[in-house]
Amino acid sequence: MTELRADLAIISEWIAPGSRVLDLGCGDGTLLDYLKRERDVDGYGLEIDPDNVVACIRHGVNVIQSDLDAGLSDYFDADSFDYVVMTQTLQAMHYPSRLISEMLRVGREGIVTFPNMGHWRARAQLALGGHMPVSRALPNQWYDTPNIHLCTLSDFEALCRHMDIEILQRNVVDTAHRSNFGMTLLPNLLGELALYRFRRR
Repeated sequence: MTELRADLAIISEWIAPGSRVLDLGCGDGTLLDYLKRERDVDGYGLEIDPDNVVACIRHGVNVIQSDLDAGLSDYFDADSFDYVVMTQTLQAMHYPSRLISEMLRVGREGIVTFPNMGHWRARAQLALGGHMPVSRALPNQWYDTPNIHLCTLSDFEALCRHMDIEILQRNVVDTAHRSNFGMTLLPNLLGELALYRFRRR
């Protein structure tokens, strides 16, 4: 397996050893493979890309080929997992709030990561350039991006309040997955990527 990305390393620290984990949009299974080896985690992945599904199987990761927009009810009962993880995928979903609700139906806690549309570079490109932002966190042009529901930290936290979801941890980083005092002080302005751990109240 490839080396663990820095954001996945942050997420792995949030997951208790011996727990049950579902990874939505699991890619080639890198996170689940790491958690299985290093934290004795029992995990499943959902992934739509056939090449990634083959990579998961090759590395012994339990995987189901599925479109996340179709929901999770066909595969998992309520409270099947301790954690449901979704990295860099929320913004590409047609129904993100429905998927978050499903995450917390099948899992005790949810973990998501997404690019922050409120970052100062995105704001500047909209305000001064008059065009959709292109940045390290949002590298695609508006016409070929998979992202259909971009949001800011403030947007996500407002959705959590609306859905009666408690945020347990938040980590805001740049695209190299580093943080600094400025991001802690002004996360919605200076953070490029957001990582959240949450549960139902």
